[in-house]
Amino acid sequence: MYNPNLPLVYHPNYSFSFDPKHRFVVSKFARLKSYLEQQGLIDQNLHQGPVGNYSDLELVHCEQYVRDLYHNELCPKAMRRIGIPWSKELMARTFTAPLGTYLTASLALENGVACHLAGGTHHAHYDFGSGYCMVNDLAYTAERLIKEKRVHNVLIFDCDVHQGDGTAAMLTHNPFVFTCSIHCEKNFPFRKQQSDLDIGLDPNVSDHEYLRVIEATIHDLLEQLNPDLVLYDAGVDVWQEDTLGKLDISWQGLERRDRMVLNACNQKGVPVATVIGGGYDKDHERLAKRHAIVIEQAARI
Repeated sequence: MYNPNLPLVYHPNYSFSFDPKHRFVVSKFARLKSYLEQQGLIDQNLHQGPVGNYSDLELVHCEQYVRDLYHNELCPKAMRRIGIPWSKELMARTFTAPLGTYLTASLALENGVACHLAGGTHHAHYDFGSGYCMVNDLAYTAERLIKEKRVHNVLIFDCDVHQGDGTAAMLTHNPFVFTCSIHCEKNFPFRKQQSDLDIGLDPNVSDHEYLRVIEATIHDLLEQLNPDLVLYDAGVDVWQEDTLGKLDISWQGLERRDRMVLNACNQKGVPVATVIGGGYDKDHERLAKRHAIVIEQAARI
């Protein structure tokens, strides 16, 4: 049975008119919300954060970078590195989503678990964007909560198939945030950064080995760190048919992974906020259903 009171966070500007053939599926956020409504998972539990601005992200990003990004003044090379064409609509969602992750974390601290219908932009660095990521919602949320003294320490548990290089680089000198990335080693980004814990998996790893690593790692980290909050990047690009993946994880393996992580946090009494991370698929409805897995599993706790 689903818990109808699971806090969910979404903003209407997350999806907008965009090239449907682009690898980054902008429509997936609205499709995800629609699917969750069909499943009876959205009622009075949907929260909407404020529209963001570049000034919000100056907390963790270079002021010049976020201002130039917002005003479309980055050089063409910098925009090519990001990989998404600039638009006002893109900027609206780009600077709103980190505030959504922060709101999700706040709700998790109050309720034990909360889910963001976006987030996981872990390739964004201090002064440049990369891999469809322009600003880093995970770094922003962790830094802001610590600065506000709402938490003492945070665990970022990143299970996207690609290493969370931006998050690792931005938080490397913060002793109160522990970054863990479990990813495919021979995949983007090709120049890795150093997380507090990196576990680089070989291509074509399947469910048994993958889930063994996930289970052992989350339990060990919760025991060692006793964090006040877990930010869980539930990337679904580890799925065996993902177009940018390279691992061999089944749909059932995704479900078991998310259930395993959420249950581990629940059993330790550690609040967990989830973000959807990466996922790539020409079937956009199927992609939305894949991203819904972590929310469905959270609603069963």
